[in-house]
Amino acid sequence: MYLYRLNRLFFAGLFLSILALAPHSASAVVTKTATRATRRPRVRGVPTFADSTLGDVATFDDPVVRAAAIAGLGRYNGSVVAVDPNSGRILTIVNQKLAFSSGYIPCSTIKPVIAVAALEENVVTRDTMIKVAPRLYLNLVEALAHSNNAFFEELGRRMGFETVSHYARLLGLGELAGYQLPEEQPGAFPSEPPRNGGVARMSSFGEGIQITPLQLASLVSTVANGGTIYYLQYPRTDAEIASFQPRIKRRLDIESLLPDVRDGMLAAVLYGTARLSYLDDEQALGKTGTCSDSASRVGWFVSYADQVHPKIVIAVLMRGQGRIVTGPMAAQIAGRIYRRLDGENYFVDKSSPKNLSATTATAH
Repeated sequence: MYLYRLNRLFFAGLFLSILALAPHSASAVVTKTATRATRRPRVRGVPTFADSTLGDVATFDDPVVRAAAIAGLGRYNGSVVAVDPNSGRILTIVNQKLAFSSGYIPCSTIKPVIAVAALEENVVTRDTMIKVAPRLYLNLVEALAHSNNAFFEELGRRMGFETVSHYARLLGLGELAGYQLPEEQPGAFPSEPPRNGGVARMSSFGEGIQITPLQLASLVSTVANGGTIYYLQYPRTDAEIASFQPRIKRRLDIESLLPDVRDGMLAAVLYGTARLSYLDDEQALGKTGTCSDSASRVGWFVSYADQVHPKIVIAVLMRGQGRIVTGPMAAQIAGRIYRRLDGENYFVDKSSPKNLSATTATAH
């Protein structure tokens, strides 16, 4: 009986203790919940969607090109840089803050640089077949079309870091692309092989390199025009537009190497990684790039049109957390831009006899 009474007293005391603590506990839970509710939601990393025109000053941009670039980019967080490859004139920069940043990993857009270097060094020819899988060999054109990493890693190993660095710097990496652009930054190029994968990974993903959209547009302008590196100029006053003159940084004797590179970039658009940029009438040549940096996924596409008489180079950069941030998606954005420009008759040569005749006929 004594033990029974002790147990009853124990449980009664425990029950009273719980009742005494309950209001305090409930208050603590409510307070904690309220604190969580009023706390600002955390933004993790770089957003995939944003107003990419915010803060831009584009009074003197080419209005047709800028409108097409904005429409093509849509709601994605990214940048579009459009350049005339025959003069270095910047036609528009959408998301100037991003374009004038310190740069981003180039991903597979480094591969045309490696291709030019390997061709010049006779490490590879158009017909050289390199083993990229147990039962698969590719040549340069197919490797560019499908952005095959193993192929370009092998080229990098065969050439070595010093040779790869020499040609990359010759083509403008690690230096300012523009002329008197105070906002521009030079990107970065490593002085030694990156720890992660060495020269092989540098040759396939651009490991250790930081490149800006302006540098990438300059690089492909050089491919488009046959080897002339123009300073990129961005006239932003009436006087600068009126007095604009192309400025040559240097000329490279690479014209004989470029047909193989161009064919690979064309194949990428026709049936490879850039096929979402396909345009029937005025087919572009291009190269995609997809990878990640410490903050976000990165998607690149750089291209030019038209093939015979290059008129425009477009570099598209995407950033964000979503899986949609890829080189192929950047290619699709470029395709939208090209289609809109084509609809505006941007690629029509108004000085050709055919179009002059049509104009005269319309006038009468």
